[in-house]
Amino acid sequence: MSKQSGLGDNLYVAGYDLSGDISSLGAIGGGPAAMDVTGIDKLAFERIGGLRDGRLEWVSFFNPATDQAHERFSALPTSDVLVTYCRGTALGSPAANLIGKQIDYSATRSDDGALTFAVQAQANGYGLEWCTQLTAGKRTDSTATDGTGVDFGTGSTSFGLQAYLHVFAFTGTSVTVKLQESSDNGAGDAWADVTGGGFTAATGVTTQRIETARDQTVERYLRAVTTGTFSNAVFAVSVCRNDTSTVF
Repeated sequence: MSKQSGLGDNLYVAGYDLSGDISSLGAIGGGPAAMDVTGIDKLAFERIGGLRDGRLEWVSFFNPATDQAHERFSALPTSDVLVTYCRGTALGSPAANLIGKQIDYSATRSDDGALTFAVQAQANGYGLEWCTQLTAGKRTDSTATDGTGVDFGTGSTSFGLQAYLHVFAFTGTSVTVKLQESSDNGAGDAWADVTGGGFTAATGVTTQRIETARDQTVERYLRAVTTGTFSNAVFAVSVCRNDTSTVF
């Protein structure tokens, strides 16, 4: 795959697509903190991984319309929010997910009249996770639907997965989004539900994070499937399939 720009990106916060109100993104990072364990007999630093962390920063325009940037960010919620940065909105594209606390909503008014706000989210409990999109950005289902399989590039792994869901709009009784897996995209190995890969049924705007058993086998292909009684469900799903042992 060739090099890419950041054109066509999306930012979802707590079940709302705020991409059109975002001017730029800053730090999108995480990972374990480096702990200095250098002995006095060494001539260079020795470091081991410490606590996992994550952060995501962005600059927002001022938009006071219903469910847009000002209404969502100015509330400064004290509870955790799910923030998802989509690097493009194609099926299988990368997405960074962070469960964390929104920090600040600081305004800057420049001399040319531009009004922007600096916002950041700091991880709480899980750090930042780079995932793969199982929906092409936002997906709209009007009835129970089997999504398209995404190839994770290698055979099965044995370390489970984590998955993230935003539901942006919903009409109906409830919708359940779940993950299914296959070793060959359903060609000979029929699609089957991922154990522990079902999100709680949604009845409105919501976000969720789930994880399977840490030693669970996950097949090469994954897809997002909807079931339930509804006429409109707009949602986004992304998954991190672990290539090594991962504990939170």
